[in-house]
Amino acid sequence: MRKVIYSMSMTMDGFITGPDGGIDWSVPGDDIYQASIDEAKDLSVHLMGRKLYDIMLYWETAADNPESTALDLDWIALWNPLPKIVFSRTLSAVQGNARLATRPLAEEIEALRAQDGDGEIAVGGADLAAQAARLGLIDEYRINLFPVVVGGGTPYFAPGIARTNLELRSAREFSGGVMRLCYGVKR
Repeated sequence: MRKVIYSMSMTMDGFITGPDGGIDWSVPGDDIYQASIDEAKDLSVHLMGRKLYDIMLYWETAADNPESTALDLDWIALWNPLPKIVFSRTLSAVQGNARLATRPLAEEIEALRAQDGDGEIAVGGADLAAQAARLGLIDEYRINLFPVVVGGGTPYFAPGIARTNLELRSAREFSGGVMRLCYGVKR
């Protein structure tokens, strides 16, 4: 069965954005960037909310940016063709290899898990990931833990999630003291 993963960067005090919504603390080094590219190779689809969709639209035209690096181009080559499902109450159309969700989150995931293939299902965006966590749909949490405290913002683990027992599957240190932690949900 396809695994549902939630992968984001997080501060030491548990936030994916700072109090002002900023993520300037999470600029990845090349080693973390490459690890994210490698992780994306295992994805078959990415589910996202409107906010993340809006942010990620940048990559649709980034290949035309003369400042794009070799890593950027590697990311674009994986990201742009990757199927995406966008959950939004305000969008009427999406761009690139994306479609608007036509069913509730649990039903979309159930349909994706029923399809042939073994690629992972990524859930991105704080609100959508929180909804998936509350529904018990996440199989694995992947955290890039940055050594910074921001004092508030959007939490990685949203309030209202039921107790979930996790087991450490891997830990890896990156430049700048960043740790990539992978925890599986104990069922």
